[in-house]
Amino acid sequence: MMAGLWRSYQALMSRYPWRVQIVTAGSLVGVGDVISQQLIERRGLAHHNVQRTAKMMSIGFFFVGPVIGSWYKVLDRLVVGGTKSAAMKKMLLDQLCFAPCFLGAFLSISGALNGLTVDDNITKLKRDYTDALISNYYLWPPVQIANFYFIPLHHSFRGILLNF
Repeated sequence: MMAGLWRSYQALMSRYPWRVQIVTAGSLVGVGDVISQQLIERRGLAHHNVQRTAKMMSIGFFFVGPVIGSWYKVLDRLVVGGTKSAAMKKMLLDQLCFAPCFLGAFLSISGALNGLTVDDNITKLKRDYTDALISNYYLWPPVQIANFYFIPLHHSFRGILLNF
């Protein structure tokens, strides 16, 4: 059954790559928020913040999916090939150029959707950005090297759980 679902997903990716990538991004960001609320924060279903999950999904649909999808297309034009060296170059560009900007934008959008004023959002960015970026650098470089080496762009939406 899982193999059939995967084949269906790949067929849809081949036919409608942009739309499927955006839906995948929104869905995964939403699932990530559900996991965060239920397994990390231990809210329980009765106290699950559905509005927060909806906001996170909207960030996935309207920001994460389109921005990362576009970035990976640009990255594949900048660094051509599927060698280990190309994967390393892509990871370095991704983590040194894209991730810092993406993370700042993601945190800003998240703050705005959660009702922060501009001043409060700036304060939150000053407080959280560096720790978030350091955490990003612990996790994503090895993931992205494997991602860029083993998974061709046309087969998957690279790293959609992302640099956040």
